Amino acid sequence: MNAPDDLTAVDHIMARARAAQAAFEDGATQTRYDRAAQAAAWAIMEPGRNRALAELSVETTGLGNVADKITKNHRKTLGLMRDIAGVKTHGIIRDDPDTGLTEIARPIGVIGAVVPSTNPAATPANNIINALKCGNAIVLSPSPKGVPACERLLAYIHAEFDKLGLDHDLVQMVPPPGSKDKTQRMLEAADLVVVTGSQDNVRRAYTCGTPAIGVGAGNVTVIVDETADLDAAAEKIAASKTFDNATSCSSENALVVVDAVYDAFVAALARQGGALIPESGAAQIEENLWPDGKLNRSVIAQDADKMIEALGLKADVPEGTRFIAVETSGIGPGHPLSGEKLSRVVALYRAADFTEATDIAARILDHQGAGHSIGLHSADDSRAIRLGETIPTCRVIVNQAHCFATGGSFDNAMPFSLSMGCGSWGGNSIDDNLHWRHFMQTTKIVRTIPPVEPSVEDIFAEYWADAGQ
Repeated sequence: MNAPDDLTAVDHIMARARAAQAAFEDGATQTRYDRAAQAAAWAIMEPGRNRALAELSVETTGLGNVADKITKNHRKTLGLMRDIAGVKTHGIIRDDPDTGLTEIARPIGVIGAVVPSTNPAATPANNIINALKCGNAIVLSPSPKGVPACERLLAYIHAEFDKLGLDHDLVQMVPPPGSKDKTQRMLEAADLVVVTGSQDNVRRAYTCGTPAIGVGAGNVTVIVDETADLDAAAEKIAASKTFDNATSCSSENALVVVDAVYDAFVAALARQGGALIPESGAAQIEENLWPDGKLNRSVIAQDADKMIEALGLKADVPEGTRFIAVETSGIGPGHPLSGEKLSRVVALYRAADFTEATDIAARILDHQGAGHSIGLHSADDSRAIRLGETIPTCRVIVNQAHCFATGGSFDNAMPFSLSMGCGSWGGNSIDDNLHWRHFMQTTKIVRTIPPVEPSVEDIFAEYWADAGQ
């Protein structure tokens, strides 16, 4: 339980953020907002700082690896800066004489952001940049293990702010140590809540009384059909599955492979360092991966050698194994391999054909991960359309390394983000990648125009023709 003084400290931080935001907005220009966003971006992208943040993140959370976190910090931030370059978030952003509407961009105010330990620098930086670009202040609530990286990131941002004369209070965090009570106080005092991480935090955000954007759980399922380029698919899946030791919510968790190419694809996976564990060995994997019903911390987001040792597989997999594929057919609460594993472990399902593969994928997502995304490796684009029309998902990622593609890539059109909305399927208020537009609101100037009023016949003529009057 928190002492009253702890909650008062949160109140003071929120009040300072509100005052700083008002001053930031007063007399603002687009250049002011752009420079603030650029300052925050350079704070994490400057190579020395990027490396320091990556090293601190791995050291304090025990998740992921330094080289990939450096890549993630750089790539996600660079991509975001590309997305927002030239975007107008201040003043008149639309003026349409035909409709008589003028739209003026307005900040939301103070953003409260809950950020996870899996990406303790990249995710807060993404939220901070989007908030500043749109004229807001932001207060972060990191997970306990993410506190050191978040503190370091804010110090770097404030150092950049000093070059521009910007107020440090525009970017703050809940004072450590973190607690549910402090986070709740922040959620209730903010103007908008953005939550990435546990579904418990997302549910709390949606019930805190503040407008909220939460994102859903990942459990990415990927179909490989008989038309796929198997070596290319295996290479992309391996790169994605092993990146940052599978900390991403977009990391593949299940592969559904059609029977006609199953054996050939398993061989392709092996060439990429993927070791096959037959279904007879699945029970051992489950026992070691969930020893007490919860994911084993010795396996979660660890390097391959540590994962292999923790799973008791040292004598069972080849030298150079990068990840393991566990054959299984079970789906649902009694079959944990069908859920998210946050490790270099992927479940492997065999399907008779594409129709059965679609059914298996739908059942997996119905169990966990609905709304997030599904992958397809295929030369038949009509199958992607079919998945988009039938599977409960907001994204169908076609012939790409999933964790690089879902959150934005330089060779696809998705916005760069570390937070994926999952629509009604995932219990979320958004169905796209969290991006700058979610951090801005607008005021509309409404003028009269010549009336546009249809007759009753204009509206109902076709209906009457079919159904009668």
